[in-house]
Amino acid sequence: MTLNQLIIRADFLLEALPYIQRYRGETFVIKYGGSFMDAKDPEQRDSVARDITFLEAVGINPVVVHGGGKAITRALKDSGIETRFIQGMRVTDQQTMNVVEKVLSYEINPRIVETIQSFGGKAKGFAGSKVLKCKKKLVPGENGEMLDVGFVGEVNGVDTVQILDCIANNITPVISPTAQDEEGNFYNCNADIAAAQVAIALKARRLVFMSDVPGLMRDLKDPTSLISQVQVSEVDGLKKNGVIDAGMIPKMDSAVEAIRAGVEKVSLVDGRMPHSVMLEIFTHAGVGTELVL
Repeated sequence: MTLNQLIIRADFLLEALPYIQRYRGETFVIKYGGSFMDAKDPEQRDSVARDITFLEAVGINPVVVHGGGKAITRALKDSGIETRFIQGMRVTDQQTMNVVEKVLSYEINPRIVETIQSFGGKAKGFAGSKVLKCKKKLVPGENGEMLDVGFVGEVNGVDTVQILDCIANNITPVISPTAQDEEGNFYNCNADIAAAQVAIALKARRLVFMSDVPGLMRDLKDPTSLISQVQVSEVDGLKKNGVIDAGMIPKMDSAVEAIRAGVEKVSLVDGRMPHSVMLEIFTHAGVGTELVL
């Protein structure tokens, strides 16, 4: 390593110092796309786990909520179960839900925990159904009627006791996006909404959504159209002109809810970029899009 490279690393640490001091002892919720565990490049697969371990080391309390839609689709195909979507929601009967819970809570979740631990971090996995509560989600049809798509839920409560116990012991909770209703039925839930509800319940300082896009862009085909900062008051207008569309809508809606509930800032970053979490949190410029009040 050259002297210039060493100087660059030292400069980064100095730039990070005030942020480390500001956020020490605070809770950050990170929504970790399960698709990153599928990445063929080990560096891309491991980068987030390294960042989470770094957060632990400097006294920040990370809490991870992960997804896993692609892995679920593969597992359903291997099981001979047809995958159907209505208005972007996976139709989830009992047989499908059994596969969903197995993949999210007992395959992807332990792999994320093991990856964090492999870099010296402390982590504990939670099936979301053990700590998240939900209600059945109905989907609006083309004619305005409300459609039942099965065991698809919307997180509306968080049992924080076990999560806070982990935080008190400097252990990173890793939570899958499944939940139970009042009758004890298991549901598949949107991981973005789950992460936002966890952030609200824990009174987190920051919420970071990781996905496979650079952030919110005015033109998806033009990376230079990235919007670096959005205020809550601008969100409705961005929906109307189509900048916030499709899968970005529940993400931004949940981000707005988190901000209004007291989360200081919500960031949308590209998980494919090495160390995007650290660059967003510990540099002046940041990366991706940040939503603020």
